[in-house]
Amino acid sequence: MIKRYPALLPLIEHLTLHKITPIFVGGCVRDHLLGNESLDIDIELYGVSDTMELAKILKPFGKINEVGKSFGVYKFRYGTYSIDLSLPRTENKSDKGHKGFEVQTYSELDFATAAQRRDFTINAMGYNPLTQILLDPHGGADDLRKKHLACVDPLTFVQDPLRILRAVQFVARFDLTCDPQLLTLCRHMIDQGALEELPKERIFEELKKLFLLSAKPSIGMELLREIGALPFFTPLDLYEKTPQDPLTHPEGNVWIHTLKALDIMADLRIGEPKRDITRMFAVLLHDCAKPITTVVENGKINAPHHALMGVEVGQKFLENITNEHDLIANVLPLIRYHGAVRKLYDTPPSETLHLSAQVCIQDLIPVAKADFLGRGFNGTPPTSFTPGEWLYAQAHELGVLSSPPQPLIMGRDLISFGLAPNEQFKEILSIAYEAQLNQQFFTKDEAITWLKTHLVIAL
Repeated sequence: MIKRYPALLPLIEHLTLHKITPIFVGGCVRDHLLGNESLDIDIELYGVSDTMELAKILKPFGKINEVGKSFGVYKFRYGTYSIDLSLPRTENKSDKGHKGFEVQTYSELDFATAAQRRDFTINAMGYNPLTQILLDPHGGADDLRKKHLACVDPLTFVQDPLRILRAVQFVARFDLTCDPQLLTLCRHMIDQGALEELPKERIFEELKKLFLLSAKPSIGMELLREIGALPFFTPLDLYEKTPQDPLTHPEGNVWIHTLKALDIMADLRIGEPKRDITRMFAVLLHDCAKPITTVVENGKINAPHHALMGVEVGQKFLENITNEHDLIANVLPLIRYHGAVRKLYDTPPSETLHLSAQVCIQDLIPVAKADFLGRGFNGTPPTSFTPGEWLYAQAHELGVLSSPPQPLIMGRDLISFGLAPNEQFKEILSIAYEAQLNQQFFTKDEAITWLKTHLVIAL
């Protein structure tokens, strides 16, 4: 039995007074059976024939946003809940892509037929809050107990290419095993170019769910490999073919290492989506240039300059899946400097100051930690990351954990010495900031003293 969502009873009773039967559907039902409360509630409304009348009925509940006007979907906030109300409908493929469907709504459609359009059986369940009965015409509850991911209808599943990536994030989020038929369908869809039909923003959203909501993103990544999707996400398809030095990476190739590192990074998430997704993508791509830089010399495997070259490779990968320029700008320095944490261990403070001017140290440390711990070890694996702990303490003491130090010498200081703004300004300010990072001065007064000497030399 599913709880009645007591906070939603006024809405439910209001609908029933107008002879509308509300059925909770989709993720909120699945999540409840998994023991999780969902604040996103999808409700199908049975017995509605006039969407204009529905809008009037919903008016007492505040601002209602109508989306998908042709088939009547209403969104609104109700207390802590985000509510989606929609009519039972069928969908038929009419064009390419995940939006290429003809939609037909029905006021008296039975639930089993309405649920036929859904992707997976675990998402095709419903709950009647009036009778407190679970509606499960496609066996979703049993599949959930068995940790089994199966499609509702093979004929309709292949019509939506986004479902490939939904399968990937679902198996990882809920630790499921794909039904053999589902694997075959996904492989077939990929062979037919289904992923190419998807807009990059939808691809990115599914990857975000994989990286932010799953305890072990490696499960989803392995499914991507198993169904043949990695060539779409090149250079990920080259990771498995790229060996690593067995002394430093006894776990094996770049693919194995990256998946281990992703799972470590998932354990290090802090609950801030923007920062977490930045770090996850940095880990995914930290060795993205190893496939093109790895060489074997005198029997030793090495990948010289892979961090530097990874900036270009990583940028191309990210631009293929997202238009979020801030994310890209934050990920690329993490790729470039992912090895710096161990290299700078126990070095002078000036090295930390210079590093802070290139990358956010607070994000870099967990990325480097995931890189270090995400590998095989001979003997007992370490549980700590000493270079990261040392760098954190030093950066914290210097006040540069999240941003570099503010320049002590500014343009107005140059003007106070009688200089007019010109092209030389930028050069002088750059040299001054470099001197500050090198700890040639520490205070404003010391900076001005340094500037007087420098200006004599420069001028």
